[in-house]
Amino acid sequence: MWKKARPLFMEPEQKAQLEAWARAPSMPQKIVLRSRICLLANAGTSNRQIALELNTTRPTVLLWRNRFANAGPPGLEHEPPRAESIQKFGSDRVKQIVDTTLQTKPKDATHWSTRTLGRHLGVSHMTVARVWDSHGLQPHRTRTFKLSTDKQFVEKLSDVVGLYLNPPDKALVLCVDEKSQIQALDRTQPGLPMKPGRCGTMTHDYVRNGTTTLFAALDVLQGKVIGGCFDRHRHEEFLRFLRQVDRETPPERQLHLIVDNYATHKHPRVKKWLARHRRFHLHFTPTSSSWLNLVERWFAEITRKRIRRGSFRNVKELIEAIQEYIRQNNLTPKPFVWTKRVDEILEKVNRCKAATVTQH
Repeated sequence: MWKKARPLFMEPEQKAQLEAWARAPSMPQKIVLRSRICLLANAGTSNRQIALELNTTRPTVLLWRNRFANAGPPGLEHEPPRAESIQKFGSDRVKQIVDTTLQTKPKDATHWSTRTLGRHLGVSHMTVARVWDSHGLQPHRTRTFKLSTDKQFVEKLSDVVGLYLNPPDKALVLCVDEKSQIQALDRTQPGLPMKPGRCGTMTHDYVRNGTTTLFAALDVLQGKVIGGCFDRHRHEEFLRFLRQVDRETPPERQLHLIVDNYATHKHPRVKKWLARHRRFHLHFTPTSSSWLNLVERWFAEITRKRIRRGSFRNVKELIEAIQEYIRQNNLTPKPFVWTKRVDEILEKVNRCKAATVTQH
């Protein structure tokens, strides 16, 4: 909610002039509107209420309040100065803005803002903003990436994508991984619930009440999840989870598990257990390629919907919340559909490699 503004100060003769303008039938309507805005502001009406009452916008109310405060009634008779358009600048000036944005950095920052670049080049920040918009420049944004250096990248990629697009007949494809160090965070004070005109609130600080690790296996075809929470994420816990998967899947079905290269998944005791349970087949994603494992997408969902804004007094409450989310997920499962082919992925990876080499 906005803070209520102070009443707009005006001299008696100024108020009389505005009242005359507001009543005059021959006065242009824009002057009438501006006069009424200032009169209501003088009476102590909030900016938001003025906007609602006069069917205008809050920025318009703020504009003419400030114009009156700075220039009195004459300030209402003239239009505010408009920002210079890009067309007024020559192509050389536009090129200078673009080149400076792309090729230089300010001394005290990692990137330009519209205002810092505007001051640097002697133009308005809105001019810089329009040039950036017309050229698709967004210096304030970055996107993360990581190219895999796995020597078997193509083979592992083809194996995993093949399971997504052409799964084995009468077999289950499960995306398996662990989400470690999930914190049971409790807020230091109770928040306020959401209500009309106000979002819910929660304190910025919190109390840590322990952690848990969630092991999850996402059924690629159905979208159902097998999950278990453990204190740690060693090979012992991974073996316990594999036994849980073994119990909760049809015994006659072959199981193809997509996992990452974490050492836990390759432990000798794990390999020994897999050798005794021949229906389990592990498929490893390339290194630095967690995006290939669809369970990571499901982890993002449970984090956004249930964990991040949750408040848990202890680890038990956190585990109960996770288990309830899994139960609800499995009542109405929605699978994530993989659509990218191997050749499309390799083409994009090669473009990224070429661009990276060019930049360096």
